[in-house]
Amino acid sequence: MCYHTLIMISKNSKSVLVLPFSRLRLKHVPLVGGKNASLGEMIHALEPRGIPIPDGFATTAAAYWKFVDANKLRPLIKKTLRGLNVKDASDVNRRARAIREAFLAAEVPKDLQKKIIQSYHDLGKRLRTPNPDVAVRSSATAEDLPTASFAGQQESYLHIQGEQAVLDAWRKCVASLFTDRAVVYREEQGFNHLKVALSVGVQQMIRSDVGSAGVIFTIDTETGFKDVVVINAAYGLGESVVQGKVNPDQYIVHKPTLSEGFCSIVEHRIGDKVTRIVYRGSSTLEEKTPEVLRVKRVLDDKDICKLARWAVEIEKYYSKQAGYHKPMDIEWAKDGKTGKLFIVQARPETVASQKSRNFLEVYRLKTSTKPWLKGVAVGHKIGAGKARVLQGAKQMQQFREGEVLVAHMTDPDWVPIMRKAAAIVTESGGRTCHAAIVSRELGVPCVVGIANAARFIKTGQVITVSAAQGEEGFVYKGKLEFEIKHQTLRRPRKLKTKVMAIVGDPDAAFKQAALPVDGVGLARMEFILNQAVKIHPMALIRPERVKDSKARKQINELTAGFKDKKEYFVSTLAEGIGKLAAAFYPRPVIVRTSDFKTNEYANLLGGSYFEPKEDNPMIGWRGASRYYDPSYEPAFKLECKAIKRVRKEMGLKNLLVMIPFCRTVAEGQKVLKTMSKYGLRRGQDGLQVYMMVEIPSNVILAKEFAKLFDGFSIGSNDLTQLALGVDRDSALVSHLYSERNEAVTSLIKSVIASAKISKTKIGICGQAPSDYPEFAKFLVRQKIDSISLNPDSVIPMMRKLKN
Repeated sequence: MCYHTLIMISKNSKSVLVLPFSRLRLKHVPLVGGKNASLGEMIHALEPRGIPIPDGFATTAAAYWKFVDANKLRPLIKKTLRGLNVKDASDVNRRARAIREAFLAAEVPKDLQKKIIQSYHDLGKRLRTPNPDVAVRSSATAEDLPTASFAGQQESYLHIQGEQAVLDAWRKCVASLFTDRAVVYREEQGFNHLKVALSVGVQQMIRSDVGSAGVIFTIDTETGFKDVVVINAAYGLGESVVQGKVNPDQYIVHKPTLSEGFCSIVEHRIGDKVTRIVYRGSSTLEEKTPEVLRVKRVLDDKDICKLARWAVEIEKYYSKQAGYHKPMDIEWAKDGKTGKLFIVQARPETVASQKSRNFLEVYRLKTSTKPWLKGVAVGHKIGAGKARVLQGAKQMQQFREGEVLVAHMTDPDWVPIMRKAAAIVTESGGRTCHAAIVSRELGVPCVVGIANAARFIKTGQVITVSAAQGEEGFVYKGKLEFEIKHQTLRRPRKLKTKVMAIVGDPDAAFKQAALPVDGVGLARMEFILNQAVKIHPMALIRPERVKDSKARKQINELTAGFKDKKEYFVSTLAEGIGKLAAAFYPRPVIVRTSDFKTNEYANLLGGSYFEPKEDNPMIGWRGASRYYDPSYEPAFKLECKAIKRVRKEMGLKNLLVMIPFCRTVAEGQKVLKTMSKYGLRRGQDGLQVYMMVEIPSNVILAKEFAKLFDGFSIGSNDLTQLALGVDRDSALVSHLYSERNEAVTSLIKSVIASAKISKTKIGICGQAPSDYPEFAKFLVRQKIDSISLNPDSVIPMMRKLKN
């Protein structure tokens, strides 16, 4: 590969022109820049630990200045850039182009040519390959400083072979120090153009063109959550991922359990991977990815966990050298000819690692309306304005501050207008594409990967862009009202009870994990079933009963890539639950088994063929009564398999189970027996099983239920409904519905007292504590063990409970 790295030059810089990576260390940053010094450091320190790094060599800052001075380019640079107006794109383009043309027309000094060619042949000898295939990929030290980003300011060149081709690529590398975007960036950062030099690294090219490549972050780039490794993967050369040309696969691995020996992958998100970049002769070509590959995972679990372990090792090493935690941004490649994985770059992550996790900024739409377009959310914010659809960088002058930028994709040339945008929408790319990286840095809401967005959205049309509703981003017609709340995430001292969270959306979990709670008192499985799985489990077990052709088509599309359709259900559910458990690890996370009513189950794909029609589903076939029933037990088996996978294969033993709507003691025994049959035995491997207290019989027979379960959680919503005989879905009697009614509070007081006598843990996970501070204080007076609250209520309620 050929890297070039910006270097701030000191008077004591050495005169050496070329060095092999094996002789470089981090201390050589002044000589070869951060990128090349890092490659040398990794070869020295990490290859012995089993992490393969492609070999190569670097030309130094002295080589750059030798080239510049031999061709008398300093005066030209100084004169050409005098009086530059960085806000005038045409002025920047004219001046930068003049400098690049001068560089490209210049001659490489003979002694420098000789050293580059000799180093190239020495590399060939080490690789046992005459005229080895190398790549030119540009990278600047300025973008690798802890507080800077803007990757890819210079050009990249790949599949370079032969002496002359290497020299030509070297010259182009050096010239691209003066791309428009690089010039603007240095001006804005206050760098003197004549105090910045370029180191060029030449590195073995990995044949990922017939394999795969991508990016790894040792931190969640959206939230700053540090306990995961995020891997992006696509077929072909890694540029398709780095430049945002495709929506890649995304795999998330949980670090703490990975270090305990588990292959703890909590997410496999399959991207569409529409295109891939491959070689055609001496150049590269973007071609369509074969359909059969698009629905498949790029990497198998073995490779995913291998890359994750390498990433953790790299992060640990660089953190130790720095003396503080240092999340890393790593590029990897898999050689399609040998099947071997390589790490080809590693640099400090510069955006998410700078985010404060001490406060929470929450954007929320004030109105509920159907979204118009969907894509991948970046940035957890909302923006609105008039759309400006641009077909290419040449149209950037049309953009006005406060507009919503709509484009096929962006690259560093677009940064000047991206910083002025109210929001950004792109047709291609994933969470590590250029638009995503820069929008995070700029704090601009962004939705990427909306196919044909520029065809649907028209210039001048007012739209709202929301990246604040989980991992899926939305575009709405018109300007919607939204609000922004700021919460300082500081836990008051001496709270009289544990405070836990109520969660359901796995995509929001890493953000919510920053809440100073004692764990999750209720993780709603229904959210995952509805938003991620989407298919009724029995429709996967008995697909022949689904007669609707449209539903069958949707089911086939969702389960594409799974030979066993039941595995789709188990895998998707396990990863949703696993992500919740990983986010709060090692704090306890209590997942409630499915508690849809029959009318809600029927809304899942294929569900109408398996669900009876009930006049009052609220008190019908729901909760525990389904799990041992022959009509649903095969589906409950899949739920159990998913929970077992999270605990046993992902190693997330902090996951506990809670059974809803258990009417009788005998029913509780049947459910526990059914769970045990499918590998979830209470007490085995630390498994605790809780029960929802939401039926008066649970209160009356609390002593008997306590013999079966490890803990109780009061469901105040249903308990109120059944205590007062009020249908909580009926507007006609809604005025009678109140958790604060004396009948309800008497039942709650009684069951807490019973739990204390039997030494059974007891908490509450209904809506009432979030809505009514006085109700929460009542619970504290009864000495309840924990109160579970909606995330937006946690901090305000903690403050009130302190008083």
